[in-house]
Amino acid sequence: MGWGILQDAHMATPPGTATIGGNDAADLDITKADNELLKRDGNIILQPQPSDSPNDPLNWSRAWKESIMVILAFSSGVTTALGPMVTPGLHVVAAKYHVSLDMASSLLIGFLAFWIGFTTFFTASGANIWGKRPFFVISTVILLATNVWGFFSVSFPSLAVMRVLQGMASAPLETLVTSTVSDLFFVHQRGTRLSIWGCMLASGVLLGQTISGAIIENISFEATFGISALIFIPILLFLYFVVVETTYNGPRGTSVEIEEKGSFWSVNTDEKEAYRSQLRLFRGRLSGDSFWKGAWKPVPLIAYPAVLFSTVVYGSYFTWLLTISVLSVTAFSAPPYNLGPAQIGLTNLPLLVVNLIGSPLSGWMADAVAKFMARRNNGIFEPEFRLTLMMIATPLATAGFLGFGMSVQNQAPLVWPIVFMSIHSLSVPFASQASLTYVIDCHPKDANQAFVTINFTKAVFTFLATTYANGWYASVGPRGVFDAITLINLGVCFLTIPAYIFGKRFRAIVARSKFGQSVSR
Repeated sequence: MGWGILQDAHMATPPGTATIGGNDAADLDITKADNELLKRDGNIILQPQPSDSPNDPLNWSRAWKESIMVILAFSSGVTTALGPMVTPGLHVVAAKYHVSLDMASSLLIGFLAFWIGFTTFFTASGANIWGKRPFFVISTVILLATNVWGFFSVSFPSLAVMRVLQGMASAPLETLVTSTVSDLFFVHQRGTRLSIWGCMLASGVLLGQTISGAIIENISFEATFGISALIFIPILLFLYFVVVETTYNGPRGTSVEIEEKGSFWSVNTDEKEAYRSQLRLFRGRLSGDSFWKGAWKPVPLIAYPAVLFSTVVYGSYFTWLLTISVLSVTAFSAPPYNLGPAQIGLTNLPLLVVNLIGSPLSGWMADAVAKFMARRNNGIFEPEFRLTLMMIATPLATAGFLGFGMSVQNQAPLVWPIVFMSIHSLSVPFASQASLTYVIDCHPKDANQAFVTINFTKAVFTFLATTYANGWYASVGPRGVFDAITLINLGVCFLTIPAYIFGKRFRAIVARSKFGQSVSR
């Protein structure tokens, strides 16, 4: 059937195309013998095919894998909350330290986002060489320390420097989770697990502001960092004792052939690694790759069409979410709303409820739609199937932007801006699922570096938005800002059409090109 995806004349199965469904060997164009050897989850052929080793993360128990996923997702959500949690107190900080609102927003939110993006070049490369576990644990220790610093800070320069270090330390927990999902789960399971992560990220952005608003109003701005420090203590313990190394560089299927009565059979030679051994923080080099080459690798990856598409879509949607968050503070603290920090924080609760519905729904749909389309495509899965979620994200985002701008411009009752913010919030998990699962499916081996590219671009977008959003808002008003955002976002969303139709050909071109082969080495 193909579902409208154009085939490539030179390569039938470019990277990303996979067989995941069907029992009929003829339909799947594989021999009966090979079909019987394939490992399955029910009728779904596992992709990638796991080894027979008990140390292969794909073979770990479901409880262990889900525990790692939930802990990392929660840790990532709390880390993400560190950025926008200061939003309800921007006016307080600006008045206390006699700085402009744009400067407070830029140095306390934008700087943190920028340094997250910059640092990911090095943490992703290091994680490929030394594993992800040491970066998760060390970054959590530094985040705990910087939050203690923030609690005792008595000057704006001190706060700004602390946020730079906090941004650097946040990089692993914000960017290595996607590749961990690729380590632990099969293609048909990734959408649901990424939805858990996406739910925690959005909850961090929204719930963090709700909680911090109450803390800022009833205790102090600095107390937000003190309470965050307390939260990072159990996070550090769970990360250390549960989130073991998920990088697996062993061959899939380490076995020896044994002859018995004229026939051969395979026996796995690996022994299950002891838990005490798994707790080691440093395991030496897991890869012989060059650190500096790995740090540079995300730069040329932007030339991959799948990475470029996901970068623009995910980066823009996350930036708009933060932009609405920042500008809603400006809008709701002014007449006719005149809300205080705690009340402004409470306006995020409806968005949080919507996110708690939208994130699992989008995750379920990302996998369910892909499996449905694959079954009707002779069992062949194409990463482009994930992009169908943009048909939901696009109209929701458009309605949210236009409605919020119009309602604030016309000073409508508070319920209407919140309704339209909630509609936009519902669009974010669908766009995130479409873009992130797409790039992971297209380039699983480059997932670490691909997300560096995505996250750095998101960081630049966020830095620009938090630096200039309030000035732009004051200049052209809410209607002017959000009408412009609507048009920009529609242009971004329409990129889905060529990405879907020509995606398979793009993947084949990259795989055949000397450029693609040199980057993937």
